[in-house]
Amino acid sequence: MADGSPPPGGDPVGPAPAVRPFLVTAGRVAPTASGRPVPVETQVVATAAGLAALGGLSFEQHDIIAACRLPLSVAELAARLRLHLNVVRVLTEDLRAAGQLTVHVPDSGVIHDASVLRRVIDGLRAIPDSRGVLRDTD
Repeated sequence: MADGSPPPGGDPVGPAPAVRPFLVTAGRVAPTASGRPVPVETQVVATAAGLAALGGLSFEQHDIIAACRLPLSVAELAARLRLHLNVVRVLTEDLRAAGQLTVHVPDSGVIHDASVLRRVIDGLRAIPDSRGVLRDTD
């Protein structure tokens, strides 16, 4: 409240999440030995070995393998599972090292191509807002 007292009937901050992200990754924050993060657009897909091992995986690893029956980007996976992006990066690298996920990193030359970025911007501008009005163009 304005006077510094907690609101009636509850904790002012709310309950803490059941498991903290650093516990899921055993305190690791770098998903690869090089320390470079896995790009968010990296596509991951479960392998046959990963699907066969579903019963012996931790909850988060199980959910990742189950969700990756079809290819998903790391960003989509984090959003779908409601996990922190860096947690998903670390766990996908662990699963890849165990042979349970196949990882497809996009070609870095295509990522930095200005024409791709221009097409994405043009495509976003072509989407009307909630009133049906198109955004201004350059």
